[in-house]
Amino acid sequence: MLLFEILTVALKSLVKNKVRTLLTMLGIIIGVGAVITMLAIGEGAKKLVEAEIATMGTNVITVSSNSNPRTAVRQESGTGNAIKLTDVESIKYQVQGVNYISPVVTTYGRLRAGSKNWRTMAYGVNSEYFFIRNYDVSDGQFFSSTQIQSGAKVMVLGKTVADYLFPDGGAVGQRITIRNVPVEIVGVLAEKGQSAVGGDLDDVVLIPYTTVLARLRGWREPQITINVSAISKDIIPIVKEEILQLLLLKNKTLTEDSFIVNSQTDLANMANNVSSTITLLLSSIAGISLIVGGIGIMNIMLVSVTERIKEIGLRMAVGAKKRDVLRQFIFEAIFLSGLGGIIGIVLGSVVAKVVGNMMNWSVVITTWSVLLSFSFSAIIGIFFGWYPARKAANLNLIDALRYE
Repeated sequence: MLLFEILTVALKSLVKNKVRTLLTMLGIIIGVGAVITMLAIGEGAKKLVEAEIATMGTNVITVSSNSNPRTAVRQESGTGNAIKLTDVESIKYQVQGVNYISPVVTTYGRLRAGSKNWRTMAYGVNSEYFFIRNYDVSDGQFFSSTQIQSGAKVMVLGKTVADYLFPDGGAVGQRITIRNVPVEIVGVLAEKGQSAVGGDLDDVVLIPYTTVLARLRGWREPQITINVSAISKDIIPIVKEEILQLLLLKNKTLTEDSFIVNSQTDLANMANNVSSTITLLLSSIAGISLIVGGIGIMNIMLVSVTERIKEIGLRMAVGAKKRDVLRQFIFEAIFLSGLGGIIGIVLGSVVAKVVGNMMNWSVVITTWSVLLSFSFSAIIGIFFGWYPARKAANLNLIDALRYE
């Protein structure tokens, strides 16, 4: 028999039992749809992580003290503050590959503008911090190096803070108080929106670090961190290592455990590893449905062989060979799994989009996930269809013709 004839006979047999064919494909449809959905959500999670990291700045490295170092030597004043302001200048001029650098000193306080109040974290930084974190201003300007050196009482507000305190606009030039210190607003940052985890990226207040240290910290010893922007992503590991070695050289009584030097790449890799693990786990669970679907195909094919023994005998009597019968039943199994895979891909794509819209979650359906799901469903068809096809091909001609 010609290949086309074998395929035609196989399709006619499946069309003749539409309900059975649909029910047989159901396991494959559900399995492939579930795999596509899980992979789409997982890829979407990775994209969200990348977008979140991008909002944090370009090639950012964060240097901070480890509050609980595994070392017998106590840090200065017993506070665990191993980072000093002098380290900023040392890193800037002694570490190759540093583009921008800024100290970061935090303070928490209430901003007051007339009858309105806003409680938030204020960050004491220098002018390079705006470039590290990719900030732009929608109104006014950043504070200058001169204002930083003089400890000027100025600040730059995020859009959320500015809109709340000055709903009618015109925040630039206004004076507000923070921790009872009057400060002039010199700029309003351009809107960044929500982070991937729902945080407000525009709820931010930036003040010269000299002002924070001199006027807003009070008696408390400042906890200083350092933000560094590397020249390129490729040299981030080298810059991290050089920063750590420089800090250890300056602080001979401390160990590597006294410092935490992290980069955006570290955070992205950690988040992506977690996301990949969860996606793999969920996809593996969904893949079990494909195995169940394959078993369903094998069961139905075995039933079909039993029902069509006489038909197989007649076909062999008029010249069909064993390989023709084998091909026919394998084609039927491949058609069931292949068509089920296509329907599952469409269904999974639709479900992924619906889930993404409902949860306001980005989903990404990649070409490799579609090809992987379809290929796996086709392999399932061949694997579980082989035994019934082999059984049909090995039927004895005389026994098949006498079968009732």
